[in-house]
Amino acid sequence: MILALLLIIPLTLFLCGLLFTLAVYALPFFVGVSLGLWMHESGSGAFTALLTGLAAAIATLILGQMLFALARSPVLRLGVALLFAVPAAFAGYQAIQGIAALAAVPDIWRHVLGAAGALIVGTAAWSRLAAFDLPRAQGAPAPFGR
Repeated sequence: MILALLLIIPLTLFLCGLLFTLAVYALPFFVGVSLGLWMHESGSGAFTALLTGLAAAIATLILGQMLFALARSPVLRLGVALLFAVPAAFAGYQAIQGIAALAAVPDIWRHVLGAAGALIVGTAAWSRLAAFDLPRAQGAPAPFGR
């Protein structure tokens, strides 16, 4: 019992770190699962639906990273970043709500902690997406002739 109590804190910290690391993948995961389920419901086999969902998730991630890295317009960059950060913030809110519910935190504090978690996880996803920005050398031409 004591060993379990001692391992709860590092395990919780590890899971929070995993949540921050995987937060940027919330939108591709949602797209992949949605397309895979739609394919399966429309009569495709399970293997075909799985492959299609996986391909859609990978394509969404790569396309989003490329759009963010290559876009010169701040409005387009903001839109792409919000497309990735908002689902991550929602996932962070739900995760913190679940953890707080397990700890028997009162309702109002669960919502406060959930909002703080959403802000932190959304910011983490935003910064991880910004890490995919292409570095440009001083005076070098923009990629793809722009």
